[in-house]
Amino acid sequence: MRPFNYSIIKDQKWDSEILSLIAAIYKEAGKQELWLKQRPEELDKLVEIAKIQSTEASNAIEGIVTTNTRIKQLVEEKTTPRNRDEQEIAGYRDVLSLIHESYDAISLSRNYILQLHKIMYSHMNNPMAGQTKNVQNYISATYPDGHTEVLFTPLAPFETAEALDKICQEYNRVIGNMELEPLIAIPVFIHDFLCIHPFNDGNGRMSRLLTTLLLYRSGFFVGKYISLEAKIAKHKDLYYQALNRSQYGWHEGTEDVVPFIKYLLGTILAAYKDFGERFALVAERLPAIEMVRKAVMSKIGRFNKQDILELCPTLSISSVEGALRKMVASGELTRQGKGKNTFYTRKD
Repeated sequence: MRPFNYSIIKDQKWDSEILSLIAAIYKEAGKQELWLKQRPEELDKLVEIAKIQSTEASNAIEGIVTTNTRIKQLVEEKTTPRNRDEQEIAGYRDVLSLIHESYDAISLSRNYILQLHKIMYSHMNNPMAGQTKNVQNYISATYPDGHTEVLFTPLAPFETAEALDKICQEYNRVIGNMELEPLIAIPVFIHDFLCIHPFNDGNGRMSRLLTTLLLYRSGFFVGKYISLEAKIAKHKDLYYQALNRSQYGWHEGTEDVVPFIKYLLGTILAAYKDFGERFALVAERLPAIEMVRKAVMSKIGRFNKQDILELCPTLSISSVEGALRKMVASGELTRQGKGKNTFYTRKD
């Protein structure tokens, strides 16, 4: 089995891009802490939006989908799932809620990872829920001409349990001894987890849940207010590119994990920037029309009602709809399409 050795990474010299990303994240995390002390009650709506987006996006990356209405019902009302996709979505919702509420009591170990996986499949009959894989899995790509190519072969089933133990022990050691910056250790752990690919099903979703857990445990709470999963889903081609580039040579211990570290740090920083923008709108206590106008001015190209609702979490749907109607009537916006396909563009 390949060595999981954080001491090699600990002594690595990081380039200026990684160091700049880490410095910027700490700066934004400090700002967030101050803002949360000022207006905690006004940000509850952001938490609900992020939960819905995270649950929807992380499942959508794997092709697990339902309607917007059902996603909201499943996440907000915890309604009973109607089919297999909704059972998987409900399981993700349950694990995400558990992490939100009890991250400080969920330490990183193989046992806890298996328990979280079991909860993720608790709404369906999956005999391998909470167990490491029993068949060899492969990471493949299917091309337009129909042929499939194996990009990476994860660890064999018989090696998986020991490897999970090892990466958890190594991570806990370097974090506990403060040997490695958490914003380096977290992407490295997630990368190793994805290379082991410990489950028959659910590896990608588990990796995103574990990312949130480890960030929370290290004091980075942006995922509570801005969905990291939605950011990954929006540019999932970049996610897969970074992962593929970093997996090469992993079995021999010669991989270059830098592309994946940069990708994940860039995603975290982008989420913090989004939080800053949304908080600024909430904090000003503007009239609804002015809040929507300010949100609109931050958008370039086409946008829809949902985009504005996310930026104005303290406003009701009817307030946003009313403000958009007024802006169309005054000539500030152009409206096109109908129903769910309605979008707006600025006229300035």
